[in-house]
Amino acid sequence: MENKKPKIIRMSNIPLSLNIFCKDLLKELSKDYEVVVLSSPGEEMEQIRQREKVRCIEVPIERRMSIFKDLKTLRLLIKVFREEKPDMVHTMNPKAGLLGMIAAKRAGVPVRVHSFTGLVFPTAKGLKRFVLKTTDRITCRCATHILPEGNGVRRDLVQNSITSKTLRVLGYGNIRGVDMSWYNPESPDLKQKAKAFEDKSRFTFVFVGRLAKDKGIEELIDSFVALQKTNSNIRLILVSWLEEDDAPSARILKEIETNNSIMQTGFVNDVRPYLLASDCLVLPSYREGFPNSPIEAGAMGKPCIVTDINGANEIISNGVNGLIVPPADRESLFEAMSKIASDKALCSRLAASARQMAADRYARSIVWDSLKEFYKETLQER
Repeated sequence: MENKKPKIIRMSNIPLSLNIFCKDLLKELSKDYEVVVLSSPGEEMEQIRQREKVRCIEVPIERRMSIFKDLKTLRLLIKVFREEKPDMVHTMNPKAGLLGMIAAKRAGVPVRVHSFTGLVFPTAKGLKRFVLKTTDRITCRCATHILPEGNGVRRDLVQNSITSKTLRVLGYGNIRGVDMSWYNPESPDLKQKAKAFEDKSRFTFVFVGRLAKDKGIEELIDSFVALQKTNSNIRLILVSWLEEDDAPSARILKEIETNNSIMQTGFVNDVRPYLLASDCLVLPSYREGFPNSPIEAGAMGKPCIVTDINGANEIISNGVNGLIVPPADRESLFEAMSKIASDKALCSRLAASARQMAADRYARSIVWDSLKEFYKETLQER
């Protein structure tokens, strides 16, 4: 009789997160485990089901705190876990971590893993900060294993006394990895797609992410406009979509709309053509867990300007594959953008290191092997 594979439930409250961060990974894990995906209903669940060939369980989970709905969800999760009897529940995203770890503990799941892909409380204040720290502490208390995405997140968890449990950073921190064959700047098909967005007469900055204040979008636009006054041969591509809850000011939105040197794409499924058509990625975010856009830009051979925050300052080595500036500092950001746009030798030197550093640290095979080894060790220990 064939041995039964250990069962792992991968859970997020947002199916899009699993669809993006676990792309092709779930199929790979299915070679050794019975993999089940649990998340809120959404079209991404069907995409996961079809692509990864795994079973999906849909449980409504509110993105924001809602005591009555959350209690109902918690009861449903406990019921699901008791029926499924998984060997491991592995959660990501704060809400899934809180409800998933509580429910898994109540249901008697032996291995309960939560990945902190970023922390919100360090930039929060007052009551909101207290609530966020409290929920993170509850998540950690109910988890048997805690995986911070990067050493910056690990440091924040320790320094803020969120947990005294052992924290393990897998590999170089990133949980997604990058497919170096997909992010290939020499691909003929990709070069053809990028032509539609190229303007070789101008230096092109690119930003990838939410159009939100906490992404540093206001500092980026102000710095870009200031730089235009001294260097007219620049442009900016915003591969971004509006974040209603943290939208930039009307002044910034108007500048984006009316400035002929700023192009906004909205949400896109494939960022590669825009990265290839650009010269430098800028990520002036206030907080991150472990951002993917600098890794993807690096894989495309592009240098990056990032802020000195968790994750970003682990991906970028200042003066090696990019430049690092303080967060929320318009003057420093302006100086870095001016420097890299005007100094071709510097830009070329940074670009030359970018792809190899991405491959050495964040190639998908490296990230996947780290996770698979963790699963193997952890399930053998139980």
